[in-house]
Amino acid sequence: MSRLGSIGGRLYRGEVSFDFVGRRGLWYKISGAILAVAVIALIVFGLNFSIDFKGGVVYQIPIAGHVTNSQVASTASAAGAGTNITVQRAGAGWSVQTPVLKNQQTQYKVQNALASRFGIPRSHVSVKSIGPSWGSQISSKALEALIAFLIVIVVYLSIAFEWRMATAALVALAHDIVITVGVYALLRFQVSPASVIGLLTILGYSLYDTVVVFDKVRENTAGLLATRRTTYSEAANLALNQTLVRSINTSLIALLPVVSILAVSVFLLGNGELKDLSLVLFVGMLSGTYSSICIATPVLADLKERENAYRQLRKQVVQRASSAKRQAKVAVGSAPGAGQMVDSAAEVPDEQDDGTSAAQAAPVAAGRPSGGSSGSPRAVSGPRNQPRRPSSAQRRPSGKKKRR
Repeated sequence: MSRLGSIGGRLYRGEVSFDFVGRRGLWYKISGAILAVAVIALIVFGLNFSIDFKGGVVYQIPIAGHVTNSQVASTASAAGAGTNITVQRAGAGWSVQTPVLKNQQTQYKVQNALASRFGIPRSHVSVKSIGPSWGSQISSKALEALIAFLIVIVVYLSIAFEWRMATAALVALAHDIVITVGVYALLRFQVSPASVIGLLTILGYSLYDTVVVFDKVRENTAGLLATRRTTYSEAANLALNQTLVRSINTSLIALLPVVSILAVSVFLLGNGELKDLSLVLFVGMLSGTYSSICIATPVLADLKERENAYRQLRKQVVQRASSAKRQAKVAVGSAPGAGQMVDSAAEVPDEQDDGTSAAQAAPVAAGRPSGGSSGSPRAVSGPRNQPRRPSSAQRRPSGKKKRR
């Protein structure tokens, strides 16, 4: 835990950085491949809607002993339930879903056939009938709820942040919706009202993670055009790294109970509303965490750097970086020559026989011209080369003595 905390601190201070925004092309390709598979699965297989959406009859059979799927399906079909029958394990028993039957007598006939075939009382076979009108109402309400949710999100993000952040958040939400729906279509999971509730829940979760990142992006990019030290993408990537540990921890903590519920519903309870809810939460949370890190912020950086001001800022930052690199190369290339000149200057005093000091010989050794028409070196002024002042005895004329 302490190691994870230290990594989070280093990410926040910018000592360690993962270039998520700079590798946005890679994330776009990965997401594009996943979305393509999801769309193809949706077109080819379609969604397996539950009886709540398409209407029909559900029979719950508490069968004990060894019973196969084909035995249950053939018994219901022979009693008049038709051929479009879905048989699934439901805990210790079986669940049989049939289309909307013609009349009440047919329902009773199928119920009696299942009870007599597997040796259980007729009252133990529960029957749930839903008409097609109810299923259409559920479908329309679910669609209306999704549209209302997206409208509210766009309005809120546009007011709290700006329209580009709202657009990037919507792209991430659409990414999560398509992937989740595609997984349901590919794996033939059943779509129930609980699945719709779970889908709305994970959209809110994904949006929460995205808003946290966007708030840090707004903080890091405030006054960016005034300082002109870094590009918008670099500032956004720093914000993403600063909130990375928080996003991962939040996702892991949220996924732990969801995984527990999913395991219990699959291995102990069988098919049911709990499984539908936990399954969509599991898939959506994984997709939402990925999209908030690798899709939302890179899309936002792309949109912002289409603006003229940030486009010019990027050019200036790139030019400044290129100029600094050139100066560094020039300095490195001139370093050996400078070192040789210093060495030669240090060797000159040892070669002087006339007592010239190192300070006097340094200008000559450094290659500075010493003057003179013949090119011979000119004495450098110094304390030892100044003319000596005559003593008092030398200044007095000869033959004259100092008066006492």
